[in-house]
Amino acid sequence: MLPPIIPIFPLPNVVLFPTVFLPLHIFEPRYRAMVRDALGGDRIIGMTLLRPGWDARYEGAPAVYPVGCAGLITHAERLNDGRYNIVLQGIEKFRITGEDAGLEYRRAHVEPLHEGLTEPDRVRLRQERRRLEALLAPASEMAADLHVTGSMPDEDLVNALAQYLELEPVERQALLERDGLVARCLSLIELVEMKAIASERHWNGNWGR
Repeated sequence: MLPPIIPIFPLPNVVLFPTVFLPLHIFEPRYRAMVRDALGGDRIIGMTLLRPGWDARYEGAPAVYPVGCAGLITHAERLNDGRYNIVLQGIEKFRITGEDAGLEYRRAHVEPLHEGLTEPDRVRLRQERRRLEALLAPASEMAADLHVTGSMPDEDLVNALAQYLELEPVERQALLERDGLVARCLSLIELVEMKAIASERHWNGNWGR
């Protein structure tokens, strides 16, 4: 269960998914303080995606998408100059209901968004996983580079692909916001199919020149 208030780390191009690992380099003073405090407490940090137009207000509190994913710091290395290298493992989705402006870094009031799987969900997810793997088979070298293997549990595979395939940040955000793992897997299949069609058209167009 997530605490009712957690620190959030907004970035313009990173979306974290449950169970997936995310390495981060922390160099801004306010986020060094965030990591220091997290390491002295429950080690939880919420990752959120910045909305378009964030760069005009980055030093303040630019708007973020309301749904993010909390991660647990599983590894932390403090460098001599105060920067950190950390690894987060996604643990649970959340929805922001408000923010607390009491510290130099951002903290949010959150409600957890649990993604449970019923037995029918598990059966459907296994079926859709086979479709997804078939679509990705021509790019199996890429899957190997992402450390995605056939032995991964279905939910871990879907989340890992959602995080690490070459997708736009807003596409990843849309996948995170889907209501459950089956819906996320179906949307991921649609995205992969669309990108395969676009790539084929681009290749054929170039070949005809």
